[in-house]
Amino acid sequence: MQEKVDSIKKEVLEAIDGICDSKVLYDLRVKYIGKKGIISELVSSLGSLTIEEKKQYGSLINNLKQEVTKLFDDKNKEIELNLLNEKLKNEKIDISLPSIQIPIGSPNILEKLIEEVEELLMSMGYDVVDGPEVEEDKFNFEMLNIPKGHPARDAQDTFYIKGEEILLRSQTSPVQVRTMIENKGEKPIRMICPGKTYRRDDDDATHSHQFMQIEGLLIDKDISLSDLKGTIDVIVKKLFGESIETRFRPSYYQFTEPSVEVDISCFNCHGKGCNICKQSGWITVAGAGIVHPNVLKMGGYDPKVWSGFAFGFGAERLAMLKYGINDLRVFYNTDLREVATFDRKESD
Repeated sequence: MQEKVDSIKKEVLEAIDGICDSKVLYDLRVKYIGKKGIISELVSSLGSLTIEEKKQYGSLINNLKQEVTKLFDDKNKEIELNLLNEKLKNEKIDISLPSIQIPIGSPNILEKLIEEVEELLMSMGYDVVDGPEVEEDKFNFEMLNIPKGHPARDAQDTFYIKGEEILLRSQTSPVQVRTMIENKGEKPIRMICPGKTYRRDDDDATHSHQFMQIEGLLIDKDISLSDLKGTIDVIVKKLFGESIETRFRPSYYQFTEPSVEVDISCFNCHGKGCNICKQSGWITVAGAGIVHPNVLKMGGYDPKVWSGFAFGFGAERLAMLKYGINDLRVFYNTDLREVATFDRKESD
């Protein structure tokens, strides 16, 4: 048996020595260690031997199978390595060829602008707070000094979901109310609450039933309109440039007293008059004011001790002004050519 084992091992060594094709090597492997191969037949022949002979020859045949298997594995690795080296030797890569440009996406222009405002106000100590878009009437209207039957409710054209109690929020101000209640009138508040709002409106190039607001609220002691103007100045200069000026015009909102409209000097004509500012030299960008005492009371704050200001920007309006957009639908398109236009303007 020992002679037979040595003979088979010698045959395998001689047979694989000159092989350089993996298919030929595979066929040879099947011949010797396949299910019906020469070594497999030796294993099968052990069944007719005695127990002592099985112990003696079984170990011998098993070692042969392991050695032959290793010979085939090593030879196969050698063939694959030779093929790879030959391929690398013959193939060349022209690194001077232009690469394939794959277009990539970009942040939505509204999200980009909102994040810019968020980062600025967070650096000033403000918190970014979120709240539910499906809201209760008391938070959306009543606690903002707009009781049932108030004409201002009609002006907002609200989407009601369940009777007159559950609705899609028409402003992000309910988030401010919830924050005031949570603080129980015990500590100052600095917060902004950007988010989606909903109002019935005819969809056209400049109006939509869904839009983004960026509202801010500050409550502390001895707060005045000068604090509000200073905050607005910082925001608009960040968005439109250091040369921008602001002015306040008297207005009326139910939740602030006094209330103001915020105008900025036209960044396009610098006050000379153009189509963007409608020849006035000024552009309205926000509504603001000192928080109404009734709103403070309903939020748990004593108006004799605390005061504050609130402001609200329309994110779409800011973006349309900043990037020269005249159609709201651009914000929700997925055309990368339009996105690239925004990116170029931003880098400029």
